[in-house]
Formats: sequence, structure tokens, C-alpha cells
Amino acid sequence: MRRKTLILAILSLFLSPLVAQSPRPDEHWIAVRAGHLFEGTSDSLTVNQVVLINGEKIVEVGAADQVKIPPHAEVIDLSHATVLPGLIDAHTHVFGNGPDLEMQILRDSYQYRTLTALANAQKDLMIGFTTLRDLKTLGAMYSDVDLRDAINRGVVQGPRMQVATRGIQSTGGFIMRGYSTEVPVPSALAVVDSPWAAREAVRDQVAHGADLIKLYAAYDFSFTPGGEMVVPPTFTLEEVKAIVDEAHKKGRRVSCHAFGGEGLNNCLEAGVESIEHGVQLDDAMISKMIEKGIYLVPTLYHYQLDKERDLQRFNGRSVAEVSEKNFRRAVAQGVKVAFGSGVGPFPHGTQAKEFEYLVQFGMKPAQAIRAATSEAARLMGWEDRVGSIAPGRFADLVAVSGDPLADITELERVKFVMKGGQVVKNQLH
Repeated sequence: MRRKTLILAILSLFLSPLVAQSPRPDEHWIAVRAGHLFEGTSDSLTVNQVVLINGEKIVEVGAADQVKIPPHAEVIDLSHATVLPGLIDAHTHVFGNGPDLEMQILRDSYQYRTLTALANAQKDLMIGFTTLRDLKTLGAMYSDVDLRDAINRGVVQGPRMQVATRGIQSTGGFIMRGYSTEVPVPSALAVVDSPWAAREAVRDQVAHGADLIKLYAAYDFSFTPGGEMVVPPTFTLEEVKAIVDEAHKKGRRVSCHAFGGEGLNNCLEAGVESIEHGVQLDDAMISKMIEKGIYLVPTLYHYQLDKERDLQRFNGRSVAEVSEKNFRRAVAQGVKVAFGSGVGPFPHGTQAKEFEYLVQFGMKPAQAIRAATSEAARLMGWEDRVGSIAPGRFADLVAVSGDPLADITELERVKFVMKGGQVVKNQLH
């Protein structure tokens, strides 16, 4: 027994140097040379910078003549490009594959829809969105949790994700129409009709892995003959407060779908973290959003795509025209904005067009970029992980050929994508 112990001890002495010399994954050094760099929180670009990465995290950022690059580091030359933090889309639907949602729910299995959701998430990643805040599975129950976990565990490649699982609505909200009342049809969201049922739904979704809670405080809308948008509420104030209170007790943030009206006001009163869409905003709503630090996630591009259909459907009125003027007012008065496209009803991998409308409707290019980087990260509570190029953050980077502060549409042509120190796209060789 003593002889065996002695042999093992001797072997360990010989083998330990070999073990120590074996490189670990987190010892892979990368130096990214950036001709211009937008670090995520500023108004301007810095020139001739180096981003030093070890494993999946950023270690140092600074002027090229100040950052010491380890001799064995891999060097990625983006000296003729503009480097930015990985982009964040704070309103996606990876389980959405076009406008025929009802047929997708009725026709396709959860498994098939999860595979298409993976394909959609990968499309978003390849155009520079390294982080997604995905707001419900549109009838696929908790399948987004499995997708998120598979990405996090390295089973499949994809963006970082926060997921909302089922979402919450009241009876008569987001429902399938045009079917016989005698035929039971599936629901796209969890249905609750009391404060206690609302709390139960939050508990259920958190127990199944939800990172945040999504509620529909308003859904249907119409226009008066005078052109005013009318948006009836779905929940009572008590129900909304119950959802928000229970979510906050569970450490989860709340996303509120509301175009306007009483439903939107209920969400502001209850203290949600974000208003999704917020098409019809009056001065009182804007003031309350500023007072409480509630984000607006505007999804402007989606309305532009629907504009012609709306004009026919609503007798010359459209959501696009209402959203434009109210978004301009919100930006001018200082409402916090996070980039969110609402992609899903329109094709994944095309949502960078949202940047153009953010700028066209009142934001400066730097503001629009921050909305998709540092501001979206703050909305998610991930500002210590993503949204800026700084030591300790994940090495999520994108690059474009030109200057996005001069031409925001450069972000529609992302040429380089890195997530966690791994290059997933490089057209800047």
C-alpha cells in the first residue's frame, strides 16, 4: 500500500508541470485592434484602440500605444472599421415566423417551433444582436427556457437571451378569432381574471424558468371618426398591481404591452420596468415614465411595415402616424428608450432597420446606438455583463465598415460579430 502511494506521489511530481502548462479555455488571449471604437455610453468615437480579451471577458480597453498585448495573443485587425458593443434587441419573438401566427400555433409542434426559434435567434445573432430579450413564446409554453439553456450550455450557438415564457393576458385579449365557439383552440398566453390568479401565473412562469414577466395590459384598439386612437384596458389596476408585485417579489422585471389608454396608465401606476409600444402617450404619461424611470421600447419599424394595411383597415388612419409624433415628444422630454424591434411578425435578421426610424423620428445617432447597447442592458439589469466595451464585460463586439454616427444605416450592414470572445462572423478580413 505504501509502495503504491509512493508511486502515485512520484507520478504526480512528474505530471504536475504538464498539467500546469496545458492551456485552459480562459487563457486564450485576443487583442482586437479597432480603428474607431464606440464603447457604448458616450457620444463620440475614440480612435486607434485595442480591446484585450481573455477567454470570454474583456480585460482592458485603451489606446493602442498604452495596452500591452501578450506575445501569444491572437490579433484581430479591425483597424479600418468601427467597433461597437454587441447589439441588444429588447423586444423579440423568436417563436414568431411571420404574420400567420394562428396557423403556426395550430399546425406546428412545440419541438418544430423551437427549432425554428433557434434558426431565428441565429439570424439575429448574425446581424449583430448578441443579446435578445424575448417576450413570450406565442403558444409554445416554456420552450424558450430550453432554447436559452441550450445556448448557455454551449449545445447550440445563439445570442444571450432573457425569456418571458408564456406571457399573461385576461379573458378576451390575445385570442384566435374566426373559429367556431364549439371548437376549443389553444391560447397564445396564460389567461388570468383576478389578482390571485395573476399571482399564481407569475409564480408558475418563474418556477418554469422565466427571466421576466410579460403582461398584456391592453390589446385591441380602434380609431374614432376624428382620428383619435381608442385603447381599452384588459386588466383592472388591481390585477396589474398583483402581477407586478408578485414579479418583483420573485426578483423579476415586468414588461407591459400597451399602446395607450387606461391599460398603459395601470402599468405606470403599478411600476413596470418597460412599456412596449407606447404608441399613444400624453404629457402625464410621459412625466410619470420619467419620474419612475420606466423605459419605452417603441418598435417603430413594425408600424411602418403595417402602414398601408392600417390605412385601408382604419379608413386612412395608421398606428405609424400616431407612434411617430408621440415618440418624438417622448424623446424630446427625456423618456428613457431601449431598442426593441418586435421582430417575429416580420422576418428575423431584418430588424436593424429600426435604427433608421429611431433617428428619423428624433434621436441622435449616438442615442439610438446607446438604446441598443448600454440602455437596453440597464433595462435588462445586465449592465455589468453586456452593453458596453469595458473590463469585466462579456467580449460581445460588432463592427461596421463606416461611421454609424454619420450614417446610422451602417448598423444594417454589420460585418463582424463576436460573442463571448468567439468570432461568429467576419467579413472584414
